[in-house]
Amino acid sequence: MTLVRSLPSPGVLVPPADATLPAGFTVELAPGTHRSRDGRLMTGGSPLRLIRLTDAAVRRLGDGRFSVTDAPSAALARRLLDAGVVHPRPARVAPTTPAEDTTVVIPVRDRAAQLDRLLDALRSDPATAALPVLVVDDGSDAPAALAGVARRHGARLLVHPYNRGPAAARNTGLRHARTAYVAFCDSDVVPEPGWLATLLAQFADPAVALAAPRVVALPVPSPGLLDRYEEVRSPLDMGAVEGPVVPVSALSYVPSATIVVRRTAVGAGFDPALRVGEDVDLCMRLHEAGWRLRYVPSARVGHRHRTDPRSWLAQRAGYGTGAAALALRHPGLVPPLYAAPWSLAACALLLRGRPVSVAAAVALTGVTAVRLARRMPDADRPARAGALLTLAAVRGTAEQLLRCATRHHWPVALAAAGVNRRARQVLIAAAVADGLLDHRRSGSTLPPLTHLVLRRLDDLAYGWGVWQGALRHRTTSPLRPRLALRVVSRWTGARPQP
Repeated sequence: MTLVRSLPSPGVLVPPADATLPAGFTVELAPGTHRSRDGRLMTGGSPLRLIRLTDAAVRRLGDGRFSVTDAPSAALARRLLDAGVVHPRPARVAPTTPAEDTTVVIPVRDRAAQLDRLLDALRSDPATAALPVLVVDDGSDAPAALAGVARRHGARLLVHPYNRGPAAARNTGLRHARTAYVAFCDSDVVPEPGWLATLLAQFADPAVALAAPRVVALPVPSPGLLDRYEEVRSPLDMGAVEGPVVPVSALSYVPSATIVVRRTAVGAGFDPALRVGEDVDLCMRLHEAGWRLRYVPSARVGHRHRTDPRSWLAQRAGYGTGAAALALRHPGLVPPLYAAPWSLAACALLLRGRPVSVAAAVALTGVTAVRLARRMPDADRPARAGALLTLAAVRGTAEQLLRCATRHHWPVALAAAGVNRRARQVLIAAAVADGLLDHRRSGSTLPPLTHLVLRRLDDLAYGWGVWQGALRHRTTSPLRPRLALRVVSRWTGARPQP
């Protein structure tokens, strides 16, 4: 047992020394990426990108999969990876192959039974059985129980004299690790076989600093309503779609319930000043430093979600309180809404519901579609492509507005509904439409009305936390929208370098 008395601040992260992909590194076209018939034009990624390829790049990409063989192919693979239109396809490793050069760090406080379950899973898995494990007791009230569990499983115990929070506990483990990679596992997770090999394979890319698995609900014998809701709507579950982790995108962060990091990339680690959102902050700092982060849902860990109503609501509100500190540290990267001014204007006109305003919204959308079509004359059907992309932008903005009215900005929406009949009608319609849409998309097994009610409670608690944090920090940063200047976020010419 080692007593830990002081911790350093996280400091500034150093960018990767070399982002060149190695020979043999393979990439494959991501599902959802659209290519023109001649292969020269592609749309995909998040945020959406329009990419034009040279003839050489088209030949290299071929049927959608290629390996790095020289400098031009490495440059092309890197650019397409960063755009999110291809995914890495590292060599497969047998799930039972022992992992190497990795330390498992487990921050814990008074969860002896859960720690025992996690360590038993790690020691019974051939891939992780022999790995060094550091258990960081973050000021437990019953330290002897944790010490006994750690000793029984051959884990090294590090002890904080008093509670310092999960970020500080992880940093303690990080400082004592001596391996190239560190796997952080919260004490309430149970990794599935093969999880670590799948994540470690991502580090074949020298610019990858962090890889995260999918966090799914552990099965329970008799699931209640909240168990069934959390199966599809846990804030720890980032979904079934893999991809790069990029701020202001479909995957803007990954939770630290389980992540694997390159030790030299993360510096001193998490910011111990943050009790909430320290994982989001680390993701953003790594991205700002030039590192790449990957979400790999084929690697899975189970998690026992909170399903007691009081602790469930408190957790959601607690997550919301972290938004203000994150928005102040990373301006523009934690917006409640990210949309183009024209799409916001179109939605506002449609909400008025009058013939003239609806006609104006249609005209505005049509003009935008024409302008977008003119920017991609090499598409198979420019007019159709421009119309589809523009309508998708309007739909996305409308859905974000629904979420804002019922999540981040519900106090404002509720106040408006109290004094204006039209606002009241819109708010009720938004609350019902968003809940039913979420029920359909999530595949929830709950009755639609039950799912809708739980969704609204979820959003009310989170939004309340956002406002609490904003008042505490005296800022409106987490409540301000961010404007996108284009329907397609960035135009990229993916040209192999000479």
